[in-house]
Amino acid sequence: MIHVAHSSSSSAGSSSSEDKYQSLRTDRMATRNLAIGMILLLQTTFGILGNFSLLYHNLFLHFTGCRLRSTDLIIKSLIVANLLVLFYSGIVYTMSLFGWYHIGNDFACRFFLFVRAVGRGVSIGNTCLLSVVQAVMISPMNSRWAELKVKALKCVVPSIFLCWILQMLVNVIYPMFMSSNGSHKNITNRKSFGRCSAVRHDKTRDSLNAALLSLPDVFCLGLMLLASGRIVFILRRHRQRLQHILSTNVSSRSSPESRATKTILLLVSTFVFFNTLSSILQAVVALFNKPTWLVLNVNSVIVLSFPSLSPFLLMGHDSSASGLCFAWIKNTKSPNLMRNM
Repeated sequence: MIHVAHSSSSSAGSSSSEDKYQSLRTDRMATRNLAIGMILLLQTTFGILGNFSLLYHNLFLHFTGCRLRSTDLIIKSLIVANLLVLFYSGIVYTMSLFGWYHIGNDFACRFFLFVRAVGRGVSIGNTCLLSVVQAVMISPMNSRWAELKVKALKCVVPSIFLCWILQMLVNVIYPMFMSSNGSHKNITNRKSFGRCSAVRHDKTRDSLNAALLSLPDVFCLGLMLLASGRIVFILRRHRQRLQHILSTNVSSRSSPESRATKTILLLVSTFVFFNTLSSILQAVVALFNKPTWLVLNVNSVIVLSFPSLSPFLLMGHDSSASGLCFAWIKNTKSPNLMRNM
């Protein structure tokens, strides 16, 4: 009897310690979800306010006559793409982490991930397109790039549509292979992404999918670096020419060209940093069968970072550009660099 009682007591003690461990683990997970949820909520709130502010800023500069008209449609497309990411990723995942909403069916898994991926890709593509168009339009009239100005204006609308269509085609793998965990009794043979899962393929096919998703990002990153480098080069050369024409020492810290150059460098640095991290994490998620909680949530934070920050950087960029515009109005003898931008 004593032995039986002792065994019963040890079993009860073991069960109690397991319950405490499970309760502690649940509390830690809830705390981590709350922390990530707060970060996503702040990003989403500032991002939505920033993008609507960018829209207002865009319209204001347009009606004051110093708006870069050739880039209006690109800015609007970028705003739509950013808002798609913020609404269908930021809001949904924030609510999920807070326990207010659960992605419990196949349609939700496929739709939200597809929209987030398309919005992210279009945001990257439009930012790249914006830099390329500005690099062409800012070129002096006597340069070899001057012939491309008219062609560039004609290619803006087709390029925007091509960017959207390309991203929809590339990311069609999400509605094809993603589904809710609740739709499958056994998910051990599927790749788990939290509440959603995907068909598990062999390593070769996973590598090809990761390369397919990353290739447009790598192309846009490289193209934006080249375009932004040319813009910085042209602005620096113009500042030197302006100093020579006016025969005055224009301060490198206060000139509109220098401020525009610094803003462009800040925009490019932010773009390259966040989207390089995002592309790496996207590849990791695509390659591993069970990405960890940390990888999935850090990826969500990184995905929201550029759509949240880019409106403020672009408004700073536009302010620098409009400063250049007003400088040209005051000094009609200067070379008209921004006339057709």
